[in-house]
Amino acid sequence: LGKKVIIERNLEDDIYVLANGELLEWVIENVVKNGVESIDAQSGVITVNLVKHPKGKVIITLKDNGKGMSNPVRRRIFEPGFTTKKRGWGLGLSLSKRIVERYHGGKIFVKDSVIGKGTTFVIELPVIA
Repeated sequence: LGKKVIIERNLEDDIYVLANGELLEWVIENVVKNGVESIDAQSGVITVNLVKHPKGKVIITLKDNGKGMSNPVRRRIFEPGFTTKKRGWGLGLSLSKRIVERYHGGKIFVKDSVIGKGTTFVIELPVIA
């Protein structure tokens, strides 16, 4: 049997960014998928928040209640080829970083991660005035 994961969404209306929708969708999907895979329990929660920051940024926060990361892992997660999984190439987060930062002029980073409690990723993108 699979696990039950609830996705909670808190999204502000009328926020616009200049972005490649397919690439940005893939980044969010990749971070959410990693969060789901990190949940060991039979049920979990992924929270997605989208807000417009007063300093001309859109902030997307993706939080899971998975197993969290140690500091050494956290420092390496955006490196190409680095993975903590039994399978996979370790390219998802490095490609996500490249898409967000180089292609869209934004930032992606781990805001916090606590072993046994979960991880919070933040994506910042420039807003269209």
